Amino acid sequence: MSALKELTSLDLAALVASRVCHDIISPVGAITNGLEVLDEEGSEDMREFAMDLIRKSARQASAKLQFARLAFGAAGSAGAEIDLGDAQVVATGFMENEKSDLVWQVSRHLMPKNYVKLLLNLILIANQCVPRGGEIKVEMEGDPKSPSFTLLASGLNPRIPLGMKETLDGQEPERVDAHSVQPIYTLLLARESGMVLTIDKQEESVKITALPKV
Repeated sequence: MSALKELTSLDLAALVASRVCHDIISPVGAITNGLEVLDEEGSEDMREFAMDLIRKSARQASAKLQFARLAFGAAGSAGAEIDLGDAQVVATGFMENEKSDLVWQVSRHLMPKNYVKLLLNLILIANQCVPRGGEIKVEMEGDPKSPSFTLLASGLNPRIPLGMKETLDGQEPERVDAHSVQPIYTLLLARESGMVLTIDKQEESVKITALPKV
């Protein structure tokens, strides 16, 4: 692999937007399907099934959008700080729809927004490392102005997704598209924050760290 080529701001914005749309299209589509059942079915059982589907999918879409707003959005002006309590709420809501449990072991602080965005994106990466489900433990050390993050993803047959390690090391992925843009975006956040990322497979887990650049 060669070094990651610089993306234009327009290309990066388009790819991130595509990624967000991809994440929410499934629950929104399920809401549409539920509404169609309500319009067409006379059975009370089917109508109740449709309402349950709509409620569940609406909660899922809302959780994904709230997460994306902090993980990918502007979230305030330049130099803004974000409450880590808010980050915990959106991360917990997002993970309720995933196979793994989130163990958040980070104290509540105000933290510069790029650090918070980086942490949330690392949770997305950790979640990909345990596709069959498990546990994602999130820890932080150091001052909120200069933190170190450690995430441990454990579960059944944990793995590092193909090309993920190389992308986080700053190498060009095989394809730059809506699928691969999230780890690229994570790397760019780390660089902007003056941090170095590592991801390593251990015996029964995958360990991800973000440490201040020495």
